[in-house]
Formats: sequence, structure tokens, C-alpha cells
Amino acid sequence: MNTIVTGLQWGDEGKGKIVDYLTESADVVVRGQGGNNAGHTVIARGKKYVLHLLPSGILWGDKTNFIGNGVVLDPIGLVEEITRIEDQGVKVTAESLKISDRAHVVLPFHKELDAAREASLGDQKIGTTRRGIGPAYADKVNRCGLRMADFLDREFTEMKITRRVQEANETLAKWDLQTFDPKEVIDQVYTAFERLRPHVTNIIPELSKVWKSGKTLLFEGAQGALLDIDFGTFPFVTSSNTTSGGACTGSGLPPTAIDAVVGVCKAYTTRVGAGPFPTEDDGLADYLHGLGREFGATTGRPRSCGWLDTVLLHFACMVNGVTGLAVTNVDGLDSYEELKICTGYDIDGIVHKYPPADRSFWDRAKPVYETMPGWNQDTTKCTSYDQLPENAKAYLNRLGELCEAPIAFVGVGPDRDQTLVV
Repeated sequence: MNTIVTGLQWGDEGKGKIVDYLTESADVVVRGQGGNNAGHTVIARGKKYVLHLLPSGILWGDKTNFIGNGVVLDPIGLVEEITRIEDQGVKVTAESLKISDRAHVVLPFHKELDAAREASLGDQKIGTTRRGIGPAYADKVNRCGLRMADFLDREFTEMKITRRVQEANETLAKWDLQTFDPKEVIDQVYTAFERLRPHVTNIIPELSKVWKSGKTLLFEGAQGALLDIDFGTFPFVTSSNTTSGGACTGSGLPPTAIDAVVGVCKAYTTRVGAGPFPTEDDGLADYLHGLGREFGATTGRPRSCGWLDTVLLHFACMVNGVTGLAVTNVDGLDSYEELKICTGYDIDGIVHKYPPADRSFWDRAKPVYETMPGWNQDTTKCTSYDQLPENAKAYLNRLGELCEAPIAFVGVGPDRDQTLVV
């Protein structure tokens, strides 16, 4: 069964762990969007692995991993990531990792353009990771970006990089930000490209062959549905389609190749960066941070934390076509006596069951809560769903009811073995 794993919140839901768990029964893992602004933390065999561009399937020695055309790829960052993961004992070969020749490239100056864009927005800044993702996607949409295939023609690519660096420097100089020497950029990027060259190929025929041969494909989403450029809390979103549809457009496989969509969410809500967060709760955040939890895998920034928001989750399940929910971090609520679930937004006296598109509405949205008793028990030792406390199962069942999607997996800790199948 070919499955998309997608985040249902603002990212950081634990997708890497769920992908890693599901990879055991898959032949191929595909990443179809985003860049190294995403971070997946996987704990397996007692080791912690932090991945940014590499699909989580790379941790399994017998799987083939694809980085699709929908990804914006930082070649320098990817080489550093490969080096780091190989130092941890993971082999990355031309057979285990294949990169689409249609993937657009993040160049060093894109990161500074990201910073310039944030500076220009003042107190309206988006809160990006400043990894150059937005400017790279902008170049793609403006049809002036570079793709991995372009590097095969060095003369053409050098000319294009030189022109783009000169254009970028004009903007960067206005903000007193770092400017770039075109030759240095060319040398840095080509050094990385030569390391990646054995992995670069036209992946579309290969993926089509895998699909038609009956092998199992697993699509790994990055970020979450609420950061989707079309369906998220615009303008506080990323620059790609993070919903399940992005897995098809970002890989070259058609919708008919998909059999299931696993939507991943936490048992509460978190987000990194700026933007609306109706259920944010400082007390819950302080508690989770005190446990050493909820710090970004990419930036290390503490995440904002709040109660479970099923207004957003129900909407995310709709647009993703979720066939099963994977609820992670249930153990994060083990010590709470009473839990809150947001079931609507009160906006000017009217209760809304779906997230508003009107930006100004978010400023006036007040969560409507229902409360449920906590379980106040350690769930981390549970090895089956039946072993969960009754109040924990009741909480999960209510989540599924409100989202109109069945619970498929429950996470009670960071390790691969702490994943319960429902």
C-alpha cells in the first residue's frame, strides 16, 4: 500500500518517527517538497538522528530514497548532512539516495535574501528559518531559478549564477547584509554538486517503474498542513504545498498511485515562528520546555505550545484526505489532571468550526474549549494500545470523532519502539 505521511499542524509533529516506523514495510521513501528548513528527529537503536533533506528511510540500509523535483535543495547543506550521517555509521550510496535532476537549488545568497525579506517586514515578519527557502521557491515561480540538471552545463550555470549574484547584491547592500563574490559562490556550489553528481538522475521513470511493479512507496511530508502556501494560516506559511497533494506534484507520481494518507499530529499543539495560535498556553509551554521537550530540530528555537485544536485538525484532515491519524507525544500530557480541546473559534460572537481565510479574523479568534479528565499516569512503558489508561483512550477517541478520522498509531515516547498500533 502506497502511503503519504503528512503533518496536520504547523510542523514538528513527529513525522520522521512515523515515517521511520512505516519504512520497515516499504521499498521506497520519497521526499517531495520543502527544503532543509524542515527537521526530522528519529531515535533508533539508541541513537539520535537529525535529518533535514535526507528522507528518513536513509536509516534503513535496504531502502531506496528519492528527493523529488518539489524540493528546493541546498547542495552545500546536503553534503554536510550526508557527511554527518555517515559519521554516525549510516551509508549513503548512489543506490540508496537518488536526487531529481528537476529539483531547484538553494544558493548561498538566497539565505541572505531571506534575512533581507524578514528585515523589510519589521514587526510583521513571518519568522522563517532563514535557510533561503522562500527566495529559492520565488526564483522557481519567477522562472529564473537553477535546477540540478543545469549544473551539467557549467558555462551556462556560471553565467546564470553570476547574474543572479549581482542582482542579489543590490538588494543585500540596501540592508547592509553580506554580499557575495560570484566566483566564490560558483566554486562552493560546484564542489558540493560534484559530491552529489552520482545521485542526480531523472527519477520520474524510476518511480513509475517502482509503482507499476507493485513495490511499496512511502511519501514523507515536510512541515505541516497549516504551513501550506494555499491552505495554511497565510501569510504565516512556508513556500510549498505541504499537504498530501504536494507529494504527487513534488515527485512526478500521479494521484492514482496513492492508497492511504496518514496524518500526524501531536496530542497538543505547537508552532515555531510568527503567526496566529489561538490555543497557545504559556503554562503548558513552560511545563513541556521544563521537560526538555519542544525545541526545533532545525533551529533549536523553543516552540510555542498550546492545547489541542481540532478546528485546525479537522480542516487539515479534510484537505489531506486522511485515512488514519498518528497521534504523537501523548506522554507529554501524562501529568495533567485536566485537558482542554478546542472545538470552535468565537469570532465577534459567532462560533466558527473551520479556520478563517480572513487574516484579521485570527486576531479576534477566541478558542471554545471542552474539557476532559487527564490520566496522570506514565504511558511511556505501554507496549500496546490496550495498555493505555482509559482516560487516555477516551481523549484519543474524542480527537478522532472531532476530526472524523480514525486513530491508527499512538506515540508514547521518541523511540521507534514506542509506537502503538491501534
